[in-house]
Amino acid sequence: MSQSLKQGSYLRTTSQLNKWIRGCFVNSMQFLRFMLVGMLNTMIGMGLMILLKNGLDWPYWHATFTGNTIGAAVSFILNRAFTFKSSVSIREGAPRFILVVLISYILSFSVSHSITERINEITIANIYLSLDTIAIILGSIFYTITNFIGQKLFVFKEGEYCSS
Repeated sequence: MSQSLKQGSYLRTTSQLNKWIRGCFVNSMQFLRFMLVGMLNTMIGMGLMILLKNGLDWPYWHATFTGNTIGAAVSFILNRAFTFKSSVSIREGAPRFILVVLISYILSFSVSHSITERINEITIANIYLSLDTIAIILGSIFYTITNFIGQKLFVFKEGEYCSS
């Protein structure tokens, strides 16, 4: 295979990948809308998690699961209507959404809990943060990223290339 043919194939593949990434993430109003919904979602879900964990002394897994469940219900409603303006039926979208949320939850909070098991409690600006609180914060960040990818590419997917 000639060098120019290899290079042309590489450039086509790179161009297609670049178009897909830009369409899905970088230049997308959907990402901005997802982040706005995510901020509301995070305030509701994380606030509830921390209240349940620290205020009501619930176990870590129960607090994070409950907070994420309530946040997920808000997320599905707002992301379907506002973020993705999706025509995907609730019957089709809800099971996919639940699957994405569960995978995102288990992956994100397991990883964050595993990371925090290897560090000590910390104090920032005279505010003590327990390992579970740190894990909740890290898990929420990981969860947002994995959840967007899953919703965009699996739950509310509209076409071959993502659209804004």
